[in-house]
Amino acid sequence: MVTSMPKNEQDPAGNTQQFRAFANRGESASSGPNTGLIVGGGVVLLVLIVVVALLVV
Repeated sequence: MVTSMPKNEQDPAGNTQQFRAFANRGESASSGPNTGLIVGGGVVLLVLIVVVALLVV
C-alpha cells in the first residue's frame, strides 16, 4: 500500500532559500570532534589494557 506525503509538510527543495536552510541545519551538528566517540574509545582501550594486564599476571 502506497501512502502519500502529508499535505502540511513542505518539500525543502521547493525553493532555494528553504533548501539552503535545510542543508545548513545539519552542518552545525557534524562540525568539530565527536567527544563522546573519543571518550568511549578511550574507555574501551583502558578496559582492554586492564584485561590483558590481569591475564599476564
